[in-house]
Amino acid sequence: QVQLVESGGGLVQAGGSLGLSCAASGRTVSRYAMGWFRQAPGKEREFVAGIIPSGSSTVYADSVKGRFTISRDNAKNAVYLQMNTLKPEDTAVYICAARVAFIRTILEEYDSWGQGTQVTVSS
Repeated sequence: QVQLVESGGGLVQAGGSLGLSCAASGRTVSRYAMGWFRQAPGKEREFVAGIIPSGSSTVYADSVKGRFTISRDNAKNAVYLQMNTLKPEDTAVYICAARVAFIRTILEEYDSWGQGTQVTVSS
């Protein structure tokens, strides 16, 4: 079982940037697809971005395309989410998830996920 811990959340003004990290332990995630999801109060959980095990292919939600970048460092057993040009509607708890092989856009189809880190964007 992979354990995931997110970090890097915080409060930022609209238009600003924030970088999230997800540290994995228990197993190497080099064979895992990794995803980022977000959950805002009163809203459905939303897939944000995904990256395949090799890191050579990524997928983004339309709402973040062009602003967010997902990346990974398999040597460090970590995945990252760089968020630029943040908007108030990006405010949410951001959750990192791992599953073997393929990216999926539903959190429950992942094998493991973390507790999340809060991102708040002020207007």
